[in-house]
Parts: sequence; structure tokens; C-alpha cells
Amino acid sequence: MKLVCSQHNLSSNLSLVSRAVSARPSHPILANVLLVADEDTQQVKLSAFDLSLGIQTSFPADVLSGGKLTLPAKLLNDIVSRLPEGEITLDNGEAEIEEEAEEQTGSNPNHLVTLTCSSGRYQVRGMGAEEFPELPVVEDGVVTHLPVEGVIEGVRSSLFAASSDETKQVLTGVHLTIQPDGLEFAATDGHRLAVVQTVNAETINESSESDQKKRKGVKQASGQGTGEQMDVTIPSKALQELTKMLERQAGDSVAVTFDQSQVVFEWADQRLTSRLIEGQYPNYQQLVPRQFARQMTCDRRLLLSALERIAVLADQKNNIVKLTMDSVNQQLSLSVDAQDVGSGKETIPAQITGDDLEIAFNVKYLMDGLKVVTTSEVQMQLNTATSPAIVTPLGGVKMTYLVMPVQIRN
Repeated sequence: MKLVCSQHNLSSNLSLVSRAVSARPSHPILANVLLVADEDTQQVKLSAFDLSLGIQTSFPADVLSGGKLTLPAKLLNDIVSRLPEGEITLDNGEAEIEEEAEEQTGSNPNHLVTLTCSSGRYQVRGMGAEEFPELPVVEDGVVTHLPVEGVIEGVRSSLFAASSDETKQVLTGVHLTIQPDGLEFAATDGHRLAVVQTVNAETINESSESDQKKRKGVKQASGQGTGEQMDVTIPSKALQELTKMLERQAGDSVAVTFDQSQVVFEWADQRLTSRLIEGQYPNYQQLVPRQFARQMTCDRRLLLSALERIAVLADQKNNIVKLTMDSVNQQLSLSVDAQDVGSGKETIPAQITGDDLEIAFNVKYLMDGLKVVTTSEVQMQLNTATSPAIVTPLGGVKMTYLVMPVQIRN
């Protein structure tokens, strides 16, 4: 194998796939990235897989002779990222190995790659590609094409509410419901719930002929099809990496393929695969109240800024902030009483309907929800001091954020 590519291309793509390399691999090969050089397409494909999350990407190169092997991800990334800009030659066809070193290691000389750049020359020892596990392929599932912006917005507006407690495995991901006209994203940690609905930019069409060949036997999700709805729960880490990757690409849509155990996202020259989280996701829809006795509308930035200031004191004690709705003066008061530390109070204007109410929340939960909202105003709907409150943006993404209150003792 011998190829010439730019330092920028190799470094950026290595950095991308390295996110799927396990920090504590169960097998030495999983600490490596798979490099495949194709002489026919003049492309280099990089893959990494931790047996749960897989990332694959490709980029153009001058491939003089094709081949494949695996190289240690961290070492290779550390070297390439520090090399000067310009062309890099990778060659393992005629790697020079000192006889003494070869006798000591007993290694296959074909697994030694020489990197040559304008400033010097490095050699990195890898492993054969035959042991590297193949990334999962969904042969018989449901496929749909989704707008990139909708996927990014849906993940960003829901992921923050997922649980980080590994004992609540099914809650550590985001639950996706695939629908004829878009996706519904839901995440909860048991104390709060974020539900986001995104609408496809266009009706979900049949795949292109090339996609159909690539996904032979895969069912198409279509508004005029069977109306089949599919629910899957995707690990948070996979969605975090997905949004990072999508934010860097210029395409308009991403192909999403599901079956009962895997999800595959594909676009341009990149692909991300992830196992799905097993288990029954809670019926979150029944948690959302349908009627409300009280409603408040206020400026999002004013509320968030006030919460961020008052959270300094809330952090000192228990993270609890008390909200007092004053319908007569049309204002919302936020207060914190951190015993033995101090107290604080802020008041902002608000449009309030219904009776006055005092209710307390974990201040971090309120701030988390307001930070992902981009609209200028938000609405809060409530019933009692012990029932869940619903925060929604006025305009923008269709989002429902449910927050459970904290009981306060007077």
C-alpha cells in the first residue's frame, strides 16, 4: 500500500473516527483504526469501532497502490496532527526494518507504515486488517431521509435531559419515534422530560437507485406506505458524535436506517453506526398534563440571566430556586435562601394568567432547558406547586420540556 494525501485531510479524518476508539479496548485491534486505500476510486477509508459505536469516513488521495491494515489510533493521530501542512506519503510496501528489531519482535514487516513529510520521516507499527470487526450493516430495516438541520436541532434540544446514571440504562439515551413526516426525540432522567418534534423538509421519498442497491431489502418509511411507526432508543454518546459530524458537513439530508438492534446514519462520505439500547422506554406522553390552571410568558434571556445569577447562591446549598408568580403586578420573582450562606432575589416582568403561585425547582434543570431554546420568549404552564410544569418556546422548534417541582417546607 502506498498513497499520498494532504496532512489536513488525514488529520481531520483521523480525529473524527478516533472518537469511536475505546479508551479501554477489550481486544488490542479495537485500539486501532482501519485504513483502506482503494486504487480504483482514489479514496482512503478510515474506520473505528468499539463494538457499540462505529464511525467511518473517506477522503480523496493519490493512491499509488491499494491495500488495508490497522494502525494505533492515538499514536497515529498524535503524530499526524503535529506534522506540518502539506503532502504526506504513507507506504508499507517497502518498509525498512532493522534485522535486529525484526528478530526481537517477530513482527510482520508488511504491518509497518512509513510516514514521510517535508520535515521528516516516521514509522508506525500496526496490525493486520483481518481481525478488525466489520461495522454493522442493517439489511432489513426501515430507512428514511431526514434534513440535517432537523436532526441536529432535535438531538441538541433533547439530549441534555437524558440520564447519566448507568443503572437506568434505558434512560441514558434518546428515544426516537420515526413517523411519516419526521422524527420525535424524547429524553428523560426521571426528574425532567424533553420532547422535540422535527418535520421533514420534504415528504420522505424513495431512495435513489444507488441507495436502493446499497440497501436491498430495506423497507422505505413513506407517508403513503403502511404507516408503520418504529421506536428506538439510541445511546447519548452516539448522538453526541453524530451532531459533531453533521455540523461539519454541507449536505442537506442524512439517511437513517433502523432495525431492532442497530441504527445507521449515512451521508456524503461518512457513516455512523450504533447499537440500540434494549428495554421498554417509559410511556412519556402520559406524563404531560393536558390542561393547566396557570400560564406565564416571559423573555427567555431575562429569565435565564436571572437564574444564572441566583444559581451562585443556590449552588451553595441545594440548587433549589423558588419562583413566585404575581398576577396582579405581572411579574415573576426568583428567590434563594441558602441557610448560613445568604439569600438572593430577582424580579422580572412576565405575562401571567391564573392565580398566584409559589413553586420551587432545581435551578440547573430550568437553566438547561432555557439554554437549548433559541426563541426570544418562553411560556411556562402550571397547575399546582407539586405537579409538573411545562416549558415551551414560543415559535421555533416544537419542544415540550417538563420539569418536576421540588417540595418546599415553609
